[in-house]
Amino acid sequence: MTALDLDAVIDDPATRIVVTCGAGGVGKTTTAAALGLRAAERGRKVVVLTIDPARRLAQSLGLTELDNTPRAVTDVDTANGGRLDAMMLDMKRTFDEVVLAHATPEKARQILANPFYVALSSSFAGTQEYMAMEKLGQLHKQAEQSGDWDLIVVDTPPSRSALDFLDAPERLASLLEGRFLRLLLAPARGPLRLMSAGVNMAMSVMNKVLGAQVLTDVQTFAAAFDTLFGGFRDRAEQTVALLREPHTAFIVVAAPQNDALREASYFTERLREENMPLAGVVLNRVTTTHVPDLSAERSLAAAEKLEESGKSDLTAAVLRLHADKMQQVVSDRKRADRFRRGHRKIPTVDVPALPDDVHDLTGLRTIGDLLTA
Repeated sequence: MTALDLDAVIDDPATRIVVTCGAGGVGKTTTAAALGLRAAERGRKVVVLTIDPARRLAQSLGLTELDNTPRAVTDVDTANGGRLDAMMLDMKRTFDEVVLAHATPEKARQILANPFYVALSSSFAGTQEYMAMEKLGQLHKQAEQSGDWDLIVVDTPPSRSALDFLDAPERLASLLEGRFLRLLLAPARGPLRLMSAGVNMAMSVMNKVLGAQVLTDVQTFAAAFDTLFGGFRDRAEQTVALLREPHTAFIVVAAPQNDALREASYFTERLREENMPLAGVVLNRVTTTHVPDLSAERSLAAAEKLEESGKSDLTAAVLRLHADKMQQVVSDRKRADRFRRGHRKIPTVDVPALPDDVHDLTGLRTIGDLLTA
């Protein structure tokens, strides 16, 4: 079993994109921010794309409000010639930018004002994941043209499943090119004009299900959006191809819980099937102790003796707390070892759980040290 050397990953000038992924709530955002800061202070020109970071982490990066534009992070040590920019994904604004960039001004106005588009761009399942990929493509193009950055670190969205990040572009492209929207355009053009009776029957059913105004909004959206259908699939394919390039490194983040480790297993297997470059797995928030030689059993036995003798209730309470922690230490170690045995060829690194949340650059530097210890 190989240790994951993340300093080697971020120091390699051939590494241009790092993607942190995994189940929700395992520390992807903090890992991405810590790696971005460490890479910048080691001399890389870095931009970190975060997705909905915790308020204190956002403030530590200088992102006090949602902003779709990369901005410089202050108080970064630039002695080695690096720099750090950061941004938070604004899903709707990114979708709006796509429309404005690829539609005529008149069509863009129609689309942006359409109620169905507003709902689609704000809350449709998979839109956030797709727009994260869209923004990654934009940042990569800007980096290639301007040289502003030589490393992009991407924090994937907090999805129910980590696989949503890879599946969302295909799902959204399929929706926007799918039969449903094509059917809505059928009465106006194409060979289905000759099948007006059948089409009218379908429209009548959808009118009853959706309501007249909703159906009208969807039809108006489909007609205005028609010229952009193909572009979504093309860009999705380009971004997926970008993620397969050797200059990309996927880092799967997991916690030592069964659900998170299962998700990590699925994701590593999916990356292998998709021929995407997996750097390794971060086992995050692993419970550790400063007194590993005092087992839970011995600690409990000592606590019971003290309680029976009526001496030092405080010491007995501390021993019981230590016993609880040692049980968690053993459980985390067993689950982590089981994961490693099942994935012997995948490099891993353990990151101990910290007593407090990370809320400043000092905390991020600590995480960076632990990731590369």
